[in-house]
Amino acid sequence: MSNKAVISLSTGLEDPEKVTVAFLVAVGAAETGHETLMFLSKEAVRLSAPGTAVGTACAGCPPLADLLERYETAGGRYYVCPICFNAKELDAENLIPGAELNGTVPLWKWIGDEPATTFSY
Repeated sequence: MSNKAVISLSTGLEDPEKVTVAFLVAVGAAETGHETLMFLSKEAVRLSAPGTAVGTACAGCPPLADLLERYETAGGRYYVCPICFNAKELDAENLIPGAELNGTVPLWKWIGDEPATTFSY
């Protein structure tokens, strides 16, 4: 069984419920001891800016800020697509903890030769 989990998220706050589900899956993986990486692309790159992932998606949903805090505490990391990030002219010097600009080659290197469990949102 793989000990690595990759959650690919391309949706941003235009669909907060999808973002919440992706973070719930990532938090679950990280909190149960899996090495966990979220790959943020398209609109999701905006979530790598501090103070962006805020609010609550639905009644009964946990606040996004709480999910990000739990993910960070559990050792979760983010690779942020540099092409998407730069296209949106975001500030590379101002990222949330655990986030770094890295594309698909570093993603595959992080996965390595062992299988990884993947989810895509």
